[in-house]
Amino acid sequence: MTRIRFVAADGETVREVMAQPGDRLLDIAQADNQPLEGTCEGQMACSTCHVIIAPEDFALLPPASEEEEDMLDLAAGATRTSRLACQIWIGHGWDAMTVRIPPERRDLTGRA
Repeated sequence: MTRIRFVAADGETVREVMAQPGDRLLDIAQADNQPLEGTCEGQMACSTCHVIIAPEDFALLPPASEEEEDMLDLAAGATRTSRLACQIWIGHGWDAMTVRIPPERRDLTGRA
């Protein structure tokens, strides 16, 4: 099991959940009611599941594909450690990962 720490956009509120290896970060976040829209349902056709991975955890992840990089170019508030949650699967042997919800986001449903 891997502990996932979600840091809210305010930078103060932190929620921790447990994840299994092979779980997708977007699914974990949505099950925890994190504000990640995932409009394209993981098809890499939007950037509404943009998250910022803690620098110390970023090295756990395989490099982003060119398609993911293209979508991150459209993400509001993207940083060097930004990724799409739909493209992150929890790896075996990971102890923990800290994920920050960006302060800016795009809501394609028109609800935000």
